[in-house]
Amino acid sequence: MQPPGPSTGPSSGPDLPVVPCVGAIVHDLDGRLLLIRRGHAPHAGSWSLPGGRVEAGETPEQAVEREVREETGLEVRAGAPVGRVQIKGDGVVYDVLDLACTVLRPGERPVAGDDATAVVFADAAALDRLSCTPLLVETLRGWGVLPG
Repeated sequence: MQPPGPSTGPSSGPDLPVVPCVGAIVHDLDGRLLLIRRGHAPHAGSWSLPGGRVEAGETPEQAVEREVREETGLEVRAGAPVGRVQIKGDGVVYDVLDLACTVLRPGERPVAGDDATAVVFADAAALDRLSCTPLLVETLRGWGVLPG
């Protein structure tokens, strides 16, 4: 399961439950950014980072590696945190930790699976044409992780 794409926003207050989530920032050998097209609400049909909920007993690193594998078929190794965002959902707040990830088999092609209807490594020109989840591009630009 995957939360909405990374976006920034005000805290929704202490009354809503917080759901720990992860997002993967994955670049290929050409510096393109891995994106998935969301298959489910919210933001179905929009492009976002692969990611989802941290399951019971998982570390964020384990969760992001699992989510990337489920959504794209790629095996990655989780690296350093890049940023964190809180996204207000329907009755919850998704607390998303985005981690830099390295593809273990460079050159392998991603294949959409699980919650993704499509997957792509996007360069800067392609990213400009894609309909992304709210504030995704602005957030990633602020973190300095967009394709060059």
